[in-house]
Amino acid sequence: MPKTKTQPFDAAEHLDDEETIAAYVEEALATGDPAFVAHALGVVARARGMGQVARDAELSRESLYKTLSANGNPELGTVLRMLHALGLRLTVQSEAPGAAR
Repeated sequence: MPKTKTQPFDAAEHLDDEETIAAYVEEALATGDPAFVAHALGVVARARGMGQVARDAELSRESLYKTLSANGNPELGTVLRMLHALGLRLTVQSEAPGAAR
């Protein structure tokens, strides 16, 4: 029986327009998981070009990689600069009455 070759899925390959990127980050934020949010921002940064995002966010490329690593813990200021560099903004929406918190 022939073996099937597979390749790892890379979400960055599918983040090719502003609407898709915004939806991806919005869903990551909705999880409430800081590590997943950092991972998602890293995926978007790779899709856009890590070097360009780092320059636009006024960070070094190395600092951006370190911040978005599995052990990274980005500060809110860094996240806001990254979102701005990606053409995104963070907004707040109230939850429906009685929603779990």
